[in-house]
Amino acid sequence: MSHSAVPAIKKSLPIIRSEGRPQKRLELHLPTVTNFLLAFLRDEVSRRKGFEKVLIALSGGVDSAVTTYLAAKAFGPENVIALRLPFHSSSPESLTHAALVIDDLGIHSETIDITAAVEGYAGQVADMTPHRKGNLMSRVRMMICFDKSMEYSALPLGTGNKTERLFGYYTWHGDDAPPVNPLGDLFKTQVWALAKHLGVTKEIISKAPSADLIPGQSDEVDLGISYERADTILVHHLAGYEDEYICGLGFTQVEINLVKRRVARTHWKRKGPIQAMISATAIDEFYLRPVDY
Repeated sequence: MSHSAVPAIKKSLPIIRSEGRPQKRLELHLPTVTNFLLAFLRDEVSRRKGFEKVLIALSGGVDSAVTTYLAAKAFGPENVIALRLPFHSSSPESLTHAALVIDDLGIHSETIDITAAVEGYAGQVADMTPHRKGNLMSRVRMMICFDKSMEYSALPLGTGNKTERLFGYYTWHGDDAPPVNPLGDLFKTQVWALAKHLGVTKEIISKAPSADLIPGQSDEVDLGISYERADTILVHHLAGYEDEYICGLGFTQVEINLVKRRVARTHWKRKGPIQAMISATAIDEFYLRPVDY
């Protein structure tokens, strides 16, 4: 996943880790959540959209692994296709960890090197920065996913979690493009908990989260705060707690401002294209599909 489209905010901040602060608001009843997500996938993919198979860009990270495990449970391993889409600078560990998921679940997979496609364009650009190339890689991967979707008659599934989405820490029209995403309302720390519940291998759960777009890249270095602390601030901020209360949980005003600023500056990435409204049936404004699970 590319996270390079987010403006840099205090990148010099150290990663601040938890010291046993309360995480209760993030706790989930994981069997119930799992059953709900399986029902959601079957309803959205099969009943509403008419697909029997799904397709996932399997990066070797915990988010795509959890989506793949859920898909295998929802549709059966025979109806899940995993795509490994390495770039020449990708970590070999990413391919290895993706293979662990593929072998454990017994799903069909393909490996397609995206280097030639990315470099074919990047080589014609005078100032192709690492961040621009990272976004390009993410969009090329999604282009391949949708093409393979036609080949296999399989619907692409998204893998982005709620923390990334709230921070705008992804490539717009890249890794957010799939039409169905089971993880979009789960914070990163909740995805880790669900991964353990589903039996995702420890190597994937325990490794440092990284988009693997730039060698040595780390999510938490980019963000300037650990996911554990960010999620606790987010869950209280979204629930309407004042900064003073959140500070009382052991967080600094600097951390709180960092989190709130990222959320406030990336609202545009969480919406579809802004359209002019000239009727009472404008799509996504007044014409909304009710969903009841």
